[in-house]
Amino acid sequence: MHRLKAHSAATPSASKVRAPSRARLLTHLGPQDALVLGYLAFLNLALVFAHGEGVATSAIQMASLLCVSTVVVLTVRAQKFTHGFWAPLAYRLSLQGIVQFSYFFLGAYLPLVNPRSLDAKLYHIDRFVFGFETCIWADAHITPFTSEWFAFFYFCYFFLLMVHSVPIVMFSRNERLLSEFSIGMLVLFCVGQALYVLVPGFGPVRELATTFRGHHSHGLWLDSVMRAVASGGAQKDIFPSLHTAAPTFLTLFSYRNRHLYPFKYTWAVVGFFAANIIFATMFLRWHWLVDVLAGLLLAGLGWWLGIALTERELTRRERLHLGPSFPPFARWSRN
Repeated sequence: MHRLKAHSAATPSASKVRAPSRARLLTHLGPQDALVLGYLAFLNLALVFAHGEGVATSAIQMASLLCVSTVVVLTVRAQKFTHGFWAPLAYRLSLQGIVQFSYFFLGAYLPLVNPRSLDAKLYHIDRFVFGFETCIWADAHITPFTSEWFAFFYFCYFFLLMVHSVPIVMFSRNERLLSEFSIGMLVLFCVGQALYVLVPGFGPVRELATTFRGHHSHGLWLDSVMRAVASGGAQKDIFPSLHTAAPTFLTLFSYRNRHLYPFKYTWAVVGFFAANIIFATMFLRWHWLVDVLAGLLLAGLGWWLGIALTERELTRRERLHLGPSFPPFARWSRN
């Protein structure tokens, strides 16, 4: 199995990299920069064709995200912003942070750029391709215990993301590990959230409301999930299922790095949580089966691109003496 190697020693530190000329600035950009700026540009472009009350507000929000991310990325890459702590922190927040933050604008944004709902077509695909719908099968197995069990795991999605993203993105000294994780996660959320624009829907919870006979009773975790979805959810964010894609990616990433601490202890636990979270998305009636399948495919794509683009980028940057792909914090850079 391919073993990960830290590239910090082989790659010149940020402080030793000469500021690029305007003509060469683009060569200093990494795939993660292009991915995030392209995603934000797409969200802004979609608003050109939107109409209705709230377009101006969404335009200001999305333009602000694009401007902030662009300014930070370009000033850091051009070596105009080089502070040993604030520059790498701002760079990470301008990528991972802004992509995650953009989700909270999608509740108002998605109905403006695509007011349709494709739930009926997604349901038809499930019945035509698979011959059944998981959430309808699960309807006969709803009890207070199963509702709380799967609501707990559904809620743990956010915890699972946090305990991986914060330590790796902010504290990892292994540039290859950091790059594979960051690029992979950015693929998931940039591609996934862009697809929300193209394939909008509310899920079985609304489309099949009159079909269900079971009832999810109140409970600590179920009520917490319902409040979170009602207050912060984008509502039309079903295809692909990022509640499927992200935990699956974390499982693949952890398994690949199981020879490293802490993944050799956590990969199986992450896999167990991922399996329960995936089923919970259908048990709680948020997703169609085809949404979950799309999420699994997206997870595989993000995992593969994270590895492939990292290998290509680290080799390119070392050959051209461009410095680290992710600007390191000063206390971790090697002189």
